[in-house]
Amino acid sequence: MALIIGSLIAYILGSIPFGLVIGKTLCNIDPREDGSKNTGATNVARLCGTKYGIITLILDVLKGMLPVLFAATWIESHLALSIVALAAILGHVYSCFMNFKGGKAVATTVGAFFALAPWATVFSAAMCLAMVALTGHVSMGSLTFALALPVFMILTGNFGYVPVALIVMVILFWRHKENIRRLAHGEENPWIKPKE
Repeated sequence: MALIIGSLIAYILGSIPFGLVIGKTLCNIDPREDGSKNTGATNVARLCGTKYGIITLILDVLKGMLPVLFAATWIESHLALSIVALAAILGHVYSCFMNFKGGKAVATTVGAFFALAPWATVFSAAMCLAMVALTGHVSMGSLTFALALPVFMILTGNFGYVPVALIVMVILFWRHKENIRRLAHGEENPWIKPKE
C-alpha cells in the first residue's frame, strides 16, 4: 500500500506542467504552440526568457526529487524506490493534466535520480553540460545524460538502480527521436554556439 500511495503521489506531482503554467501565466504564451512545442525548460527559456526557463527547470527537477525523498523516509527497497522515481518521470511524459501528453522529462529525471543516487546523477549531469557546451545542442546533452546515467550507476556501486536507469535511458531516447532525426540531418537548432 505504501508503494502504491508513493507512486500515485509521484505520478501526480510529476504530471504538473510547470512550463505550461509559467508560460501562460507569466508570459501569456502556450509553449505547446511555439518553438519546439514542448513544455520543458529549454523551450520556455527560448519563448519567455532565461529566468523563466530556469524557474521551470528548478520546478521540474523538484517534482522528480521530492516524491522520491518523501518515499525514502519509509521505503528502503531499491526496486520500490525505482518504481516511485519512474512514476514521477512518467507523470511528466504522460501528464494527467495534459490529456496524457507531456515533455521529455530530462529535468524530472535529474531530480528523481539525484534523490536515488546523488553522485551518479551529478557525474551524468556534468557530462550533459559538457556536451551542450561542446556542441551547442541541449538535445545532445540530454542524450549524453541518458547514456551516462546507467554507466555511472555501475561505477558508483548503485547496482540496484541500474535497471531503472536503463529503462529511463530508453524513454529519453524515445522522447528525443525527432531531435535525433534532426541531428542526423543537420537540422537541429543549437541552443548556444559551440566552442570552436
